[in-house]
Amino acid sequence: MGREGKRDRVRPKMDRADRAKQFMPFDALKGFQEALREKERVRVPKRILSEEEREELNRELSRIGKMDMVEAEYFQDGEYVSVKGMVSGINRQEGWLRIVNTQIRFEDIARLTPLPTQTASAPASQF
Repeated sequence: MGREGKRDRVRPKMDRADRAKQFMPFDALKGFQEALREKERVRVPKRILSEEEREELNRELSRIGKMDMVEAEYFQDGEYVSVKGMVSGINRQEGWLRIVNTQIRFEDIARLTPLPTQTASAPASQF
């Protein structure tokens, strides 16, 4: 009885955070999936707007103001992206438009479309 068995030894308890780490998923190729997605992304060259398209874009830019609802298609990082929302800022001197939290340079905008604003004139339903 002088020998200690495995059950007789006391191991210090592991705290919960360290124990949970044992069961977290392991990504052996960290960053590999992101690299694959980036490689699969098709990059397109920035399109040069025609004179008519530039004039139409300038007209739309002169009509819109803060709090207007718009949809913009713009060039960013080798692709065209679309954003829809409320104009939260516009600086005609510096040449940028902010839709919600997305700031877009005028020169990157390919298309700008004003959207109808939602009105609160509909009666509220009662439960």
